[in-house]
Amino acid sequence: MAGDAPADGPAYAPRDGGGLPVAISLFADRPHVREAMRADAQLAGFRVVQAEGLIALDDGKTRALGDLVAVDASGADAATLAMLARLDKRVARSGGQLIVATTIGALEPVMVAMGESDPVLLVEPGRGERLVAFGEALARLAGARVRDLSAEDRVAVMRLVERVSLLAEKLDGLMASDDVPRDGSAAFAFGTGQEATGNLREHRQRGREADAPSPVPGLPDPRRIRALIRKRQARARFFEAELFADPAWDILLDLTAARAEGRRVSVTSLCIASGVPPTTALRWIAQMTRQGLLRREEDLVDRRRAFIALSDSAVEAMARYFDATGACDCAGI
Repeated sequence: MAGDAPADGPAYAPRDGGGLPVAISLFADRPHVREAMRADAQLAGFRVVQAEGLIALDDGKTRALGDLVAVDASGADAATLAMLARLDKRVARSGGQLIVATTIGALEPVMVAMGESDPVLLVEPGRGERLVAFGEALARLAGARVRDLSAEDRVAVMRLVERVSLLAEKLDGLMASDDVPRDGSAAFAFGTGQEATGNLREHRQRGREADAPSPVPGLPDPRRIRALIRKRQARARFFEAELFADPAWDILLDLTAARAEGRRVSVTSLCIASGVPPTTALRWIAQMTRQGLLRREEDLVDRRRAFIALSDSAVEAMARYFDATGACDCAGI
């Protein structure tokens, strides 16, 4: 498909080595999503070279792709996962950048299918999250990867990205609808203190059913940690939850409790426990994994699932933390 933007693009357009706006290929089966992706890409200054359905990626034809490839994959059927795996390998070989949006239900099999290109993952993104993802992918393409910064600078960038995403969603009037799944359930009913319901509750329950290593000596009673988590969540009954968003600590607490209980935690369940939108949670999980705090584990029974656990050093650090704070009920809040 011919580009949808002028050849030279707007003055602010990101440029490739030839001085042209960076090319992006868009693939989505849902027409309204495809048009929204096209509008956002053009707003960001990219040169849209393709905007087609997913079938275009699997029709047997060899076609050039843009430097950035954005895909909306709402399903997790075998054909879609196989197509994503092939695209993942192709983008990894080409040195391009892949952005994949999916649903909370398809998140884990989609993650497992793409292990080579290190894609930017989004869960039912709103406009702000999509624009931030474009910027993140562009930064990787330019070689200015966040992981090359110091640990302190990486965390500062993560906080900035969160604020930009939040501001963009509010300005676009999407905050009320985009922070909750489309099935009407919520990871945490902000402002009510209620637990997850619907499909997300089922994900959380399934995510903790598999066998796991034995509890680790030195960690506190998991009931104490769960009580602390409930206290943290209770603040949302009285204040705006955004005031207390601290996904890194919520992730560490949830994984510490699970480790002490001898349970494993799925990626989906961990996104729920973080108390922030799934796309934000995925960004933190990736960052904490790069910093050596978390590690990914395979499900030997179901290859479509992925688990996240504390690294040995993180387990030791959490044990030392709770030992230093003693029996204080405020520890962890």
